[in-house]
Amino acid sequence: MDVLLVGQSRAEVTCACSMAAAKGASIRRLDSLGEALAILRSGISTDLLLVDVTFDIEGLTRKLDEERVAVPIIAYGIDTDARTAVRAVRAGATEFLPLPPDEDLIAAIFCSITSEQDSFVFVDPATKKVLAVAKQVAPSDASVLITGESGTGKEMVARYIHQHSRRHAKRLISVNCAAIPDNLLESELFGHEKGAFTGASTRRIGKFEEADGGTLLLDEISEMEPRLQAKLLRALQEREIDRVGGSRPIKVDIRLLATSNRDLPAEVRAGNFREDLFFRLNVVQLELPPLRERLADILPLCRLFIERYSTANSLPVKGLHDDALEQLRRHQWPGNVRELENCVHRAVLLSRGDMIGPEAIVLPDTGSPPSLSDSDLDDGPSALVGKSVAEVEKRLIVETLAHTLGNRTRAATILGISIRTLRNKLKQYSDEGVPIPQPGSAGSDSIADWQ
Repeated sequence: MDVLLVGQSRAEVTCACSMAAAKGASIRRLDSLGEALAILRSGISTDLLLVDVTFDIEGLTRKLDEERVAVPIIAYGIDTDARTAVRAVRAGATEFLPLPPDEDLIAAIFCSITSEQDSFVFVDPATKKVLAVAKQVAPSDASVLITGESGTGKEMVARYIHQHSRRHAKRLISVNCAAIPDNLLESELFGHEKGAFTGASTRRIGKFEEADGGTLLLDEISEMEPRLQAKLLRALQEREIDRVGGSRPIKVDIRLLATSNRDLPAEVRAGNFREDLFFRLNVVQLELPPLRERLADILPLCRLFIERYSTANSLPVKGLHDDALEQLRRHQWPGNVRELENCVHRAVLLSRGDMIGPEAIVLPDTGSPPSLSDSDLDDGPSALVGKSVAEVEKRLIVETLAHTLGNRTRAATILGISIRTLRNKLKQYSDEGVPIPQPGSAGSDSIADWQ
């Protein structure tokens, strides 16, 4: 495990580093969050951030989210009281490590982080069938295309494949093709040389090179533009890549996994996805069923989320009442496991007593997008007369985004459009001065100093 430790040099920290190293961790010590961000931006392998609890953890969490860097944060403190530890966890830290350190606690935290990254909860026969095939093909180097609705757990299946592959000792590098603008995705994948374009002040290693010897996951690959699809196809065929602005090809050894929530054959027919790339990716296809078709998975997933969010919020772990479970099983779950997780998190916070009852289960009707106000609906279609299609579309998109609390992926799913289309529409509305609902909380302004 590659660990960045951010904080002042003290005897207790040195002791913790020695214990972590004895557990197989590779420790790199830094003095500031700015240094840590620079390391993460450079593409250097990092599995965990250990950060002094006195630092701006909330700002760090927000910055990592903005820059699409997925790495868990462990806060640590010397002679720190319980309230400080709770604040750190609520700010975004996965765990809190008190110092002076305990060797067993360090081992348990490392084990917990590794397990959380690689676990997949399932009991339903439909899920077992998919996972059985995944385990069978995992030892090979064949490309695997994982399809299914948004929020079904496609990335977890990819992690499951990597964990059971011959490359499990190396890293699994994940790239969300839908979350990165087209003009940045090429550099993200293939890297760039210094001076390759405006703002390229240093050389950057791309995800292909970072995943060398391991597995590269291209999440939502259907959102990749055709020009970049051609470069990806060449990289897969030749097993070499060209950095942006580079003068020579670089050999890479990766196993490729890809996910998509779209009908790729239909995208090929529509001319949005290259047919030759589709055949290159589709050596093995795994289709993950939606949550409404694997209802037996709901109970174990609820237990996992109840324990996770009870611990994160310093609340007692409660049971789930049978009536609440039945209510969850009747829901259609258009947002799948991701929607269930949000629902259970909310129920943990709202529940009273010893059990989570049906009164704590809040299930908004997300089967159809909330678009018009009650007065509009009362007046019927005539209320739309006099409004342009663009005005109705704008209102529909902005209100749906507000309904999802700024979650763009979920909003795009409800609206039935791609995340790229949603992103372009929101940019247009923002340029027009329309307020756009944003995810998360405001947080500290001190993070601006790290940019």
